Amino acid sequence: MAEVRVTYDHQADAAYVYFVDPAQVDVKSARTYTCDEDSVNGMINLDFDGDGRVIGVEILDARSKLPRYLLDTAERLDV
Repeated sequence: MAEVRVTYDHQADAAYVYFVDPAQVDVKSARTYTCDEDSVNGMINLDFDGDGRVIGVEILDARSKLPRYLLDTAERLDV
C-alpha cells in the first residue's frame, strides 16, 4: 500500500494531502483548481504540477471533511 503524507493544522482546521514522492521535495504547484464551494460544502483546492498531475489536496474545515483517524495520525503543523 502506498504511503501518503498528510499534514494538519488544528487551529486553522486545515489539512493537506500530498500525492508526491516524499523524496521529491522540489515539486512545486504550477496551478491550483478551487472546487466549487457549494458542490463540496466547503473549500477544497487541488494542486497540479507543470505536467498536469495532481500533487496534493488542501482541505479547509477538515474536521467535517476527513475521517478522524486520518487527522489523528496526520503530521501536526501547529505544535
